[in-house]
Amino acid sequence: MKTNPFDHDLVWQMGPVLITRPVVTTWGVMAVMLLLSWWVTRRLSVDKPGRVQTFAELMITTLRDEMKSTMKLDPEPFLPMIGTLFLFILFANLTGLVPGAEAPTAALETDLVLALSVFFAVIGWGVQRHGVWGYMKSYAQPNLFVLPLNLLEAVTRVLSMTVRLFGNIMSGMFISAVVLGLAGLLVPIPFMALDLLTGLIQAYIFMILAMVFIAAAAGKSEP
Repeated sequence: MKTNPFDHDLVWQMGPVLITRPVVTTWGVMAVMLLLSWWVTRRLSVDKPGRVQTFAELMITTLRDEMKSTMKLDPEPFLPMIGTLFLFILFANLTGLVPGAEAPTAALETDLVLALSVFFAVIGWGVQRHGVWGYMKSYAQPNLFVLPLNLLEAVTRVLSMTVRLFGNIMSGMFISAVVLGLAGLLVPIPFMALDLLTGLIQAYIFMILAMVFIAAAAGKSEP
């Protein structure tokens, strides 16, 4: 069991480029998601949808309803990003249960990239909906004196999302590893079930935060 959460097993090195285990696991997660998307969509039917298609449509409908309730906006423009973000984080969290794999979300740099993707999505949607000047003015609401605080808040959002996801996933991995080392193979099963629930909850929380921040930027401007 590793004692430093910032150290990751080196799998391959090409000059200055280091390929660690979380990177390889990330590639694996992306490959699995691509294969699943192909498998789910390869035989779509309007008249007689199969069980897999029905389940997928139910999930998408549930996600749309959640986005409508949270964002108070038309969910369609945001659905691809929000859905992909949720699925990637969920799959990445759950890879920690696979023997020999290390959850990418247990690596601080992965969580930082995910938080930065939300950060730039917020800026992108804000500029698209309100223009550059209109979006910039939103940081001076309700008056110019709060501009530094609003800018600081935008930065701290990234740090908060990064640390929250990293801390919860990494702590779960360490607890499971300690119990596994002390108690053997069977006792940690309840902890694995807890990790499963934690992975789902953390993916959901990250998704909700992304929706709230994007909706705040893409919604109606203040008069």
